[in-house]
Amino acid sequence: MVNFNAEIEKFDSNGEKTGWSYVFVPEAIARQIKPDDKRGFRVCGQIDNLKISGKSLLPMGGGDFILPLDGKIRRQLKKEAGNPVSLSLEHDVDFKIEMPEDLEICLAQEDGLLEHFLSYTKAHQNYFIVWLNTAKTEATRTKRLIMIVDAMAKKQDFGLMLRSNKKEK
Repeated sequence: MVNFNAEIEKFDSNGEKTGWSYVFVPEAIARQIKPDDKRGFRVCGQIDNLKISGKSLLPMGGGDFILPLDGKIRRQLKKEAGNPVSLSLEHDVDFKIEMPEDLEICLAQEDGLLEHFLSYTKAHQNYFIVWLNTAKTEATRTKRLIMIVDAMAKKQDFGLMLRSNKKEK
């Protein structure tokens, strides 16, 4: 477990990350959590007294990372950008997200779609799965299933799928 203090920051302007709140994790600390990894990885532990697991450390270049803090986490912490936090993090080796049965069935309906989905890294598959699993209504979940199947047919990654669907509205 690596312990350190940081301040919650927020991107004013940074492409798709614009508006994100996060904690900056310098290379030296990231190396203590998971040595020699320049790609993103999952962490667990605590932010102040809030237990977390399966949270992504995202690479920012030069060996530095960020730990995004969504609105739910910030509300639980009762903190926003500019507030200090105390972190205790370690590599989350037990984190696994299972493929939802409805997604697997939908992708298996057409040749090559399931295989294309499985060709993505586990982390990239998780973007799709977490997005699908966070749908609050059955109608939204169905719409997202259709979008994922369409994205696999078009060989789109998660970001391209979201961007191309925004343009259509």
